Amino acid sequence: MHTTLDFPGLLRLIDERSTVFRAAVAAAPSLEVQVPTCPEWTLFDLVRHLGEGRRAWVATIAAGPDATAKSAPPAEPAPPREREALLTWSEASTRDLLDALREAGPERGCWAWWGKSQSPLTCAAVARRQLHEIAVHTYDAQVTVGAPQPLPAEVALDGVEEFLSTFCTTTVAWPHEPATADYHATEGRSWRNSLSADGARAARLPTPADEKPADASARGTAHELVLAFYGRIPLDSLELDGDRNLFDQLVDWDPER
Repeated sequence: MHTTLDFPGLLRLIDERSTVFRAAVAAAPSLEVQVPTCPEWTLFDLVRHLGEGRRAWVATIAAGPDATAKSAPPAEPAPPREREALLTWSEASTRDLLDALREAGPERGCWAWWGKSQSPLTCAAVARRQLHEIAVHTYDAQVTVGAPQPLPAEVALDGVEEFLSTFCTTTVAWPHEPATADYHATEGRSWRNSLSADGARAARLPTPADEKPADASARGTAHELVLAFYGRIPLDSLELDGDRNLFDQLVDWDPER
């Protein structure tokens, strides 16, 4: 049976992906090159986004389980423009995040924007979300330097499930006819998102799946599914079956979180 990554595993992979991210930045010809997958950003902007975001989450974790909004990080100087100094700043951002998560522990409550989703409001869920944001931006940095690598299998498989749980589930009513959408990773794991007036709920499917076919399905490697979820590759690059319009409706749907 496949299990969700445990808390130590999440912290290990945050550290690993952050190290790979910095290696890609170190290999770039310049910090001013455009990021093809985030065309509004230069590589410097990407590093700043990731570092400042981690520092904001450190402050949010420190605010405790009773906080009602995301906390702003302490006022600090802008990140340095010189590459080595910027990489040191980026590394410190990751270290501070990992220290905050370890100190808090996985079960401690934490404010998060996904309150109506299936993902819990805990530091374990925050760590999981951090891993996958860092992992996708690591891919962005690799694309920028012309050396993209597939996400590690354990990251990609967990990334599919985390995206479905956090971004694609809600207690807000689905505004269309009830429907189901399946997502199949060629590594042998599948999920179903069930959409109805009660909202959206995602669950793993048995392997082999024995439920009736979904209204629409998408198949690819876990890496490809993750990239499609985050708009890094077109959805049509996956193997799609059933009602293609259902995926368009899902993309257009933006329920309150």
